[in-house]
Amino acid sequence: MIDRLTIFGATGDLTARFLLPGLASLRASGLLSERFQLTGAAREDWDDERFRSWAASQLDHFAGHLPVPVRDAVVSAASYRQADALDPRGIADAVAGEGPVAAYLALPPAVFGGAITALAGSGLPEGSRIVVEKPFGEDLASAAALNRLLAGTMSEQEVFRVDHFLAMTTVQNVLGFRLANRMMEPVWNSSHIASVDIVWDESLALEGRASYYDGVGALKDMVQNHLLQILCLVAMEPPVSLGERDLRDRKVDVLRSVRPLSVNEAAERTRRARYTAGRINGHDIPSYVDEDGVDPGHGTETFTEIQLEIDNWRWLGTRFRIRSGKALGRDHKEVTVRFRDVPHMASGLGVPASNVLRFGLEPESLALELTGVGARVGEMSPLTMTARMTPPGLPPYGHLLYDVLNHNAALSIRGDEAEECWRVVTPVLEAWSSGLVPMEEYPAGSDGPAGRNRSVPAPRSAEAGARVLADQVHDGVDQRQV
Repeated sequence: MIDRLTIFGATGDLTARFLLPGLASLRASGLLSERFQLTGAAREDWDDERFRSWAASQLDHFAGHLPVPVRDAVVSAASYRQADALDPRGIADAVAGEGPVAAYLALPPAVFGGAITALAGSGLPEGSRIVVEKPFGEDLASAAALNRLLAGTMSEQEVFRVDHFLAMTTVQNVLGFRLANRMMEPVWNSSHIASVDIVWDESLALEGRASYYDGVGALKDMVQNHLLQILCLVAMEPPVSLGERDLRDRKVDVLRSVRPLSVNEAAERTRRARYTAGRINGHDIPSYVDEDGVDPGHGTETFTEIQLEIDNWRWLGTRFRIRSGKALGRDHKEVTVRFRDVPHMASGLGVPASNVLRFGLEPESLALELTGVGARVGEMSPLTMTARMTPPGLPPYGHLLYDVLNHNAALSIRGDEAEECWRVVTPVLEAWSSGLVPMEEYPAGSDGPAGRNRSVPAPRSAEAGARVLADQVHDGVDQRQV
């Protein structure tokens, strides 16, 4: 286990809200070494005392439910170095010490390349690790360039491209529910499942994050990383093990099987929108373009919806829809698996509703909607079975930090996986930049843009897909490689 962690960008929101509480949760669970040392590195002209005072106040605010001795132990293990993340000398000072160190880049994505180059010249001790936050790159080309930089600095096994969604208990439960229950995996395919919706709708607006969000938008901030990772767990083939190689191999298989959207399909199967002025929970919300720090010329979307198809034996004919929006009227964060209707109903039983399996992401929940006979003849009655979810032992960032310090890369994103995620969304970005998909609007506090659940072209049937694949083989061309 590594005993040293250096956070670059240590005075930022990520450290305050997630990394410090994550470390405190590890300390509370007895999972943090007594020899653990935390070094905060940032541009501010602070000293150890100032950083510890700041860290203590953030822990009081964001981890106040943990015992005071636990929070104090994290603070007392902390020190500070003033350092520019692009300066090899400053970085060398921040990572100096005995034994390997985990260098966590809690920095804006635009400076990842320079920070990695500086780390390469800092003389990292053998066995050290580099941790990179999302989004990994700004497009496919920049993600590939970052991978080349990292490959010249450290081995792939020592690079952690983290996505905290993978450490969420309910996200992991998507895979666990499939693999641990005999009755589920045999029907986990397009013959039985009509559609899968992966939704992350939130009532939060920018909350002071305009400097980051306005250069990214909903597609890059949520879909390209978090929600595509959930898609992988829903659609992947059962892995041989949950080790880093087997699990990540199967996720890459899914991403490679996502059929790239053509320009016309991107216009038909994707939407983008941004919020206008409105009210949420009694508070006035300004239009997105009027938020502090927003440049209207960026054309940044705060809502996106895309429909994808997976070209493989298991999923051809099932529709996968991914959606995320900000400043909506309510939080709605779940994976919805909708099963196909029964092929025949006995006369007199009425019309049953579709069976639906819902994985609540935040808050965590699990529900299975079935249908039974109602109190009156000819009447069908909904039956909803819900599960009590055991509270997670660690918050997502606590889990991620534990994996980093213990060199367990199963939940980190492999280099080729990061690039495949960009390949999925690149046709969408190109269609948007060409103006083929209009920017819609919706009032803050509403359900989203009008006709949010509008009808879109149905996914190809298995028979139609088989004909297309046969034609590709006959022509000697696999369109997924074009």
